[in-house]
Amino acid sequence: MHRTTTLSLAAMSVALLVSGCKPSTATADPAKVAEGVKANAAAVIAAFNAHDAEKAVSYDAPDYIGMFHGQPNVVGPEADLALTKQQVADPAAKVTVSGEDVSVAAAGDRALWRATYAYTYTDPKTKQPTTENGNWLIGWRKQEDGSWKEAWGVVSDTGPAPTA
Repeated sequence: MHRTTTLSLAAMSVALLVSGCKPSTATADPAKVAEGVKANAAAVIAAFNAHDAEKAVSYDAPDYIGMFHGQPNVVGPEADLALTKQQVADPAAKVTVSGEDVSVAAAGDRALWRATYAYTYTDPKTKQPTTENGNWLIGWRKQEDGSWKEAWGVVSDTGPAPTA
């Protein structure tokens, strides 16, 4: 029996090595992950509204990709920082969100944050504050150090409100 147990453990270890999995008894708590992701999103928004581009972009993963309507993709934190600095240079720049929701992957290593947004900025044509409304998605990924970073973001305006 001892030899069978040893062989079974050896076979299981080889199977785990081949599959790239690590044995773990820890499971992610989806509610706790969602709470942390919401807190990170709130910190990004607060930094943006404080016109602190560096802090807002500090939540980007090294391979971050941003997809903004009508613009080329932003690839990497440096490109995101350049865009964010441009946005927060506008004194009217402010974003608010509502309807936040977070979906957590079963493995607990990824999460999708989604919300509607209202983004106030100075219209370059009229030089007056205007507000854009839309949908915002952020894909969060757990990093090796245990922190959560933005892997990608999609900002999509919903256009002008329909008229009756």
